[in-house]
Amino acid sequence: MFNKFFGGFEKKTGVGMNEVLKLAQSVQSANLKDEKVVRDLIQRIAKVANRKVTKEKEDQLVKAIMSGNVPKDIGAIQKMMKDKK
Repeated sequence: MFNKFFGGFEKKTGVGMNEVLKLAQSVQSANLKDEKVVRDLIQRIAKVANRKVTKEKEDQLVKAIMSGNVPKDIGAIQKMMKDKK
């Protein structure tokens, strides 16, 4: 079941599961109270996801992560990540 899920994920996103697991591991061990560490993580995730993160969006994410105001559910995270038009 997991292999099917991971295969679908890789096909849909173009991101290999090994890369996702490496990122997850680095997030778990990261000091999320250190602004430089948080910015580096955001940039790594954006690069792996092939997404451009504006300076404004990066600043918003850093502020939210460092203050502990990170949404707990995927819907809220998706809403937060959508670009304002």
